[in-house]
Amino acid sequence: MTLYRATMMDVPGDPFAEEPAGLLAVESDGGLLVRDGVIVERGAYADVRGSHPGEEVTDLRGGVLLPGFVDTHVHFPQIRAIGGLGMPLLDWLHRCALPEEARLADRSYAEAVAGEFLHGLVSSGTTTALVFGSHFAEAMDALFDAAAASGLRITAGQVSSDRVLPALLLTTAEHARDEGRALIERWHGKGRLRYAVTPRFSLSASEPLLDVCEELLQTPGTWFTTHINENTAEVDQVATYFPARTHYLDTYQHHNLITDRSVLAHNVHATDHELEVMAEALAWAAHCPTSNAALGSGLFPLRRHVKYGVGVALGSDVGAGTGFSLLKEGLQAYFAQQLLGPAGYPLTPVHLLYLATGAGARALGLADQVGDLGVGKQFDAAWLRPQPRSTLDVVLGHATDANDALAKIFALGTPADVAGVWVGGQQLHSAGEGPMPSPCSPYSRPQEAA
Repeated sequence: MTLYRATMMDVPGDPFAEEPAGLLAVESDGGLLVRDGVIVERGAYADVRGSHPGEEVTDLRGGVLLPGFVDTHVHFPQIRAIGGLGMPLLDWLHRCALPEEARLADRSYAEAVAGEFLHGLVSSGTTTALVFGSHFAEAMDALFDAAAASGLRITAGQVSSDRVLPALLLTTAEHARDEGRALIERWHGKGRLRYAVTPRFSLSASEPLLDVCEELLQTPGTWFTTHINENTAEVDQVATYFPARTHYLDTYQHHNLITDRSVLAHNVHATDHELEVMAEALAWAAHCPTSNAALGSGLFPLRRHVKYGVGVALGSDVGAGTGFSLLKEGLQAYFAQQLLGPAGYPLTPVHLLYLATGAGARALGLADQVGDLGVGKQFDAAWLRPQPRSTLDVVLGHATDANDALAKIFALGTPADVAGVWVGGQQLHSAGEGPMPSPCSPYSRPQEAA
């Protein structure tokens, strides 16, 4: 067993359903006892240490220990396409994303990208992700192979399209079925890996291809993810391809793809009907704030999602999104709601931490394992320890309380502040050894040894 000593914060409940102020769980000098990767005791460090005086102690004072972040929408093939600004969605796809995705037809290229992608996740504190994969089965093998070795919790699937896109990225319904079945057989349920049925969007997926998606989703434990209502031009084009469907969501619902195992990315321009259907099905929305802003897609209607009871979690949407950090996504989510004025939802730091952790765990059906630092959960955690005299270090040193400290972390935190990452008790990332002292507050300073 290992006893971790740290200042820790998490959100065990749902601040969209309960009063946020009472949901932030904080231990200013806390102890987490971990056995075989599972948290078996939590409390004040002095109490946990007193009960287990002989256990090895890992001292993480000098920062803040948070649950590992959960990214519910991120594109494996697009890491090298980050930064393509100044274009709306469909232009960006054809000029930036799709040419890069075509390069993953080369297995060696895909292997290099997979390594960069997984490093981007873990170095940003992300321990679990729902990954939009590649159009190529061999590239998916490269991703799954690297993900298995990395130790991260990855749910991913081959992207399927049979129209609209460049020819190299197209498949047929039969081929998609055969490759999907083979990938599921090779990877689904292996270690921390799961398979996600992934049509790119119904604009590029015919009815027969969506039938195949329905068939693949019958495999127990598989997930479903795709795009919806991201951009008004996209929504209009989908309507022309599906004249018999009343709404964009109906193109998926007609094939029984909207369930409690469905995560739909963006949903910026959702109708009331679509929100009602999602709520009834217990489907989730992946909110991707930096992508929505970068592509000019719109401001996410969070208040309407909450009103209808649709669960929302965060996605980085690399590469239209501007990086892997869910701290940045949380801050941008806050900005978007501020810009909406009375139509926006007033987000607090507690909401932001929940959106980046517990909400994603619920969206991916993993809330019994990850999402907070409670007893019985896997020890998936990110340790934020700012560099001495950095702006984050300075302002944390003057935080008035835990909520204020958490607000400062979302306002200023970056991957450079992620000093350690654990998944299932295994440390996957370290930016240095030992706590780094700072002269200010419990949120940035190691206390005197007991």
